Amino acid sequence: MALLFPTPHPFSPRHLHGILRLRPPAVAGAPLAHSSSSSVRYPGKEAETKLEKNADADVSLEVLYDDRSGTESVRDYLDASREIIREDGGPPRWFCPIECGQPIQGAPLLLFLPGMDGTGFGLILHHRSLGRAFEVRCLHIPVNDRSQFKELLGLVESSVKNEHMLSPRKPIYLVGDSFGGCLALAVAARNPSIDLVLILVNPASSFGRSPMQPLLPILEALPSNLHVAVPYLLSFAMGDPVKMAMASVADGLPPQQALDELSKSLTALLPRLSDLADIIPKETLIWKLELLKSASSYVNSRLHAIKAEVLVLASGKDNLLPSDDEADRLWSSLKNCRVRYFKGSGHTLLFEDGINLLTVIKGLNMYRRSKQIDFVGDFIPPTISEFKKTFEQDNKLFHVAISPVIMSTLRTGRIVKGLGGIPMEGPVLLVGYHMLMGLELTPIYEAFLQEKRIMLRGMAHPFLFSSIKESSRQELSRFDEMNVFGALPVSPMNLYRLLAKKSFVLLYPGGAREALHRKGEEYKLFWPDQPEFVRMAARFGTTVVPFGVVGEDDILELVFDYDDQKRIPYLRDRIEEINQESVRIRTDVEGEVSNQKLHLPGVLPKLPGRFYYLFGKPIETREMKSILQERENAGSLYVQIKSEIESLIAYLKRKREEDPYRSIIPRSIYQTYWGVESAPTFKP
Repeated sequence: MALLFPTPHPFSPRHLHGILRLRPPAVAGAPLAHSSSSSVRYPGKEAETKLEKNADADVSLEVLYDDRSGTESVRDYLDASREIIREDGGPPRWFCPIECGQPIQGAPLLLFLPGMDGTGFGLILHHRSLGRAFEVRCLHIPVNDRSQFKELLGLVESSVKNEHMLSPRKPIYLVGDSFGGCLALAVAARNPSIDLVLILVNPASSFGRSPMQPLLPILEALPSNLHVAVPYLLSFAMGDPVKMAMASVADGLPPQQALDELSKSLTALLPRLSDLADIIPKETLIWKLELLKSASSYVNSRLHAIKAEVLVLASGKDNLLPSDDEADRLWSSLKNCRVRYFKGSGHTLLFEDGINLLTVIKGLNMYRRSKQIDFVGDFIPPTISEFKKTFEQDNKLFHVAISPVIMSTLRTGRIVKGLGGIPMEGPVLLVGYHMLMGLELTPIYEAFLQEKRIMLRGMAHPFLFSSIKESSRQELSRFDEMNVFGALPVSPMNLYRLLAKKSFVLLYPGGAREALHRKGEEYKLFWPDQPEFVRMAARFGTTVVPFGVVGEDDILELVFDYDDQKRIPYLRDRIEEINQESVRIRTDVEGEVSNQKLHLPGVLPKLPGRFYYLFGKPIETREMKSILQERENAGSLYVQIKSEIESLIAYLKRKREEDPYRSIIPRSIYQTYWGVESAPTFKP
């Protein structure tokens, strides 16, 4: 659902925004020209008064908030499009979908530029999730509108300039789907001084190499009575109907129930495809193909002028456009371009199951509310749907294989199962041992989110936030997932700001040297000599919780470490190349911890054992003012924390020998026989 607001052209989108945006669910409209429509609906006086009163209200997002992802489906797109395509004689205009609701305070503007359909509802599956993080406005191009490309470009450009003039420090996001991608690229080329973030979904800048080119003379000659078959052919060319139908099937259903729901969804969807004949009638389709030709030609002659931040979302099975090849071309042609490749998806990527646009944006650290990204202030907590996908689907087998045992220590010194010993209020600094390649991370995040609804902010090596080694066929990765769940570059300033905000921070003093250790170095701590974090923790009265973890030697064996690799000339040169391009840290410290050479260890899997975690007794620094005054006292506490972690590791290594279900075989037999998710373990 949406409202269109036809008013005189001088009103910019932001001019109306203060009056209309907070109608629950929030709606804002921004016209770009006159219209004489009689079917437009306006909010009443009572709603307008309420909107004005609450215009500056701050909407915060709690951890694991429900973004209602998956609420809408392709059928909702067809229903909404059928309403909006009624001829009203009006020009192209902006609307704000009702489903978007009220965004968080300071949210940037997101303008959606549609594909060939022109309805503006191409984001309908993403309205609810995007609406919490952005002020979303969508461009509607009426079905009988015959504006030239340069007219549509001028219309979008005018709105972008108005918004930039009113909020010069905020970025403006342009999400361009197919034809809309050409509009976004053209606006960026003509306005290099405006801070734009382009998200191009299978952009039609590749139309010159499209298999649709020969369709034009055929469509022109096609009799009107045969045109009803075109929507069916077009819909199957645009995407996989099964994946579209899956978008409305809830995650986590048993296989048989999921199959039944898919069958119902697909049965309901297929007859509705005839609606495309009304959304894109023959004359409109012919016009849009001509429009695509001129748009593609215009954009390709101006790619060199684009300075904006660009993200290309490319499908590997796009039957309408060569989107995979176009991703290669844009990635090499544009100065600041990244790609995420969906090899199994079709042209209508935003309608398919498993694609959450906001998650993709967050995963690439492309969400910001000012000129530069603020890893602390711009962070949006993960949603319940992101939690389920990551931990209950993608990492479920890993969780089953390691069956983590998590324990904590109360202030009395008693060890209990779970996280009962962890404080509920920050600031809290979790300091521990980094297992090989960070294998311990996923269960820690899952436990804190599931049991305590606490978001951990993990301090990570800056290399993980670099796009240096990405390619034009880069798929979504574990690094993207880490960003969604709170990782940020390790630095004194980031740690300072997190503790000042009373956050829960995960810190590994051993860093990459510990996570990429050599053979025989498992469970060995590599810490700097100087107490890097203690005085800062004490400054904010932080509760420090040391923790130990064991289990890496029960799941894999390190067979090809850094020392082995540097003896091979090709691998040695490769390692040097990677490390020269990445940000160097701890170059000013002495000892083995300064040897932070990044590389990929060679490992062999073992029959899985079990992971064991023990969080030690919380150490309160609120009353330790002497730490701030005397470096010796800070050093003593630093040594105490390190010794505590070594003791926790030693305790776990000793106690795991008492666990009858340490191996996966007896553990699986027990869990199957008793019908439980986790077998018991040793008594603390």
